[in-house]
Amino acid sequence: MTDDDKRPAGDEPASSRKTPPHHPSLMGKLSGMFPGPGPGRPQASETKAAKALAHELKSSNELAEDRTLLAIKRTVMGADRTLMAWLRTALSMISFGFTIYKVLEGLKGGDVNLVPQQYEPRTVGLFLVGLGTLAMVMGTVEYWFSIKGMRPVAAVAIWKRPSFVMALIISLVGLGVFVSIIANLL
Repeated sequence: MTDDDKRPAGDEPASSRKTPPHHPSLMGKLSGMFPGPGPGRPQASETKAAKALAHELKSSNELAEDRTLLAIKRTVMGADRTLMAWLRTALSMISFGFTIYKVLEGLKGGDVNLVPQQYEPRTVGLFLVGLGTLAMVMGTVEYWFSIKGMRPVAAVAIWKRPSFVMALIISLVGLGVFVSIIANLL
């Protein structure tokens, strides 16, 4: 017994006690609510009270473990969203660089010289494609370290993540476009 329980009941009102009064077990509460199945009477497992009490039956360690697993899932999904944002940005720069390269190359080949000499199509295309590829590689490395940092808490299979696989593919495509512009293959 605690000191609060030893105090006579007449000293203080029950509402000002520091420790809660003794409650019967949760199963006792549940069985007292519905004294047996009957016609038109819901089963105890179907009521809101039963669901709330079932939640109370979990230990604090089980609840903490559930919350930790959910936090890990949220963190992985956040890392995936960040990588997809990097992917979207890199893909835009790579495709825009390739398009500018091809458009300026087409304008350069005509009789009218619409493109100033200081802005070679190859230079503009290389700059944008290189910047997009660099952004994709940086985003992939950031994702790798983010997931790797979670390994002491949870094992996350990085090679099975679709966003990581797509990031690797876009990195290789960007590198291929960059090399092909340098070698004038396209």
